[in-house]
Amino acid sequence: MNLASTDFELFDMLPRFALDRATLDARWKALQGAAHPDRFAAEGAPAQRAAMQWAVRINEAYQRMKDPLKRAAYLCKLNGVPVEASDNQAMPASFLMQQMQWREALEVAGDEAAVKALADEVETRHRSMLDELAVLIDERADWRAAARQVQALMFVVRFAEDIDRRLEALGQ
Repeated sequence: MNLASTDFELFDMLPRFALDRATLDARWKALQGAAHPDRFAAEGAPAQRAAMQWAVRINEAYQRMKDPLKRAAYLCKLNGVPVEASDNQAMPASFLMQQMQWREALEVAGDEAAVKALADEVETRHRSMLDELAVLIDERADWRAAARQVQALMFVVRFAEDIDRRLEALGQ
């Protein structure tokens, strides 16, 4: 294993947006087993520290690989187009209007049913945007468009979190 390997190299997977989660999970488990510091107890503190570095590296890579948004951002970065959350590229007017409509709908939603209906709409859009992202990355290799899509998805994810908080508040 090489600490400088990409996450995809580390997990012996093709650098693609679409991946098989069961394969990723199995490889993570195997890597964690191979690098667990307890396996190196008899080899002394330096070997255990190295194993701990590996365990941390493996876990960080796994967290990035299993999250579609993080994986997409990582792929963009690997291909020379880093996604900066603070880089407020101009979003299309239609996207911004949708965001405003959703925010307004959340504000006026008077009951749990209305908030859940909005949550369903946002989840449907989220899945659709992830499908579009898969095409941008795996079929077109359009890294600039993929980076913009990742940024748009960040907005959608944050809004979905706002919906979840509202549902929690209504449930109390």
